[in-house]
Amino acid sequence: MQLPAESYCLRIFIGESDKLGRKPLYQAIVEKARQEGLAGATVLRGFLGFGANSLIHTAKVLRLSEDLPVVVEIVDSKKRIESFMPTLNTMINEGLVTLEKVRVITYRPKDKA
Repeated sequence: MQLPAESYCLRIFIGESDKLGRKPLYQAIVEKARQEGLAGATVLRGFLGFGANSLIHTAKVLRLSEDLPVVVEIVDSKKRIESFMPTLNTMINEGLVTLEKVRVITYRPKDKA
C-alpha cells in the first residue's frame, strides 16, 4: 500500500488493562484497523506515565503496575483515518486520542538485479 507523503497519525493513549469484551483493547483496535484496511498500526508499551486521575503507572520492580500506559499508532490518509473514527469511538470508554498531520518517508528494499 502506498501512503501519500502527507498522511495522518492517529495516536490512542489507553491502559494496558483496558478491555473490549475479554480481549485487550489495544489488540481489538489493531485487529479492527487491519480488518478495515488501514495501512498499518503499532502498539507501544510505556514504562512510566500518568493520565487524567494523576495515578503514576510504572514498570519499576519495586512498584509493580498491571496497568502500564499503551499507545496505539495508526498512520494512513486523512480520509481513511476519519472513516475509522466512528468505529474507534464505539471501542474506547476512557483514554486520549490525538490526530496529527505527518510527512511519510518510506524506505523499501532495493530491487536486486
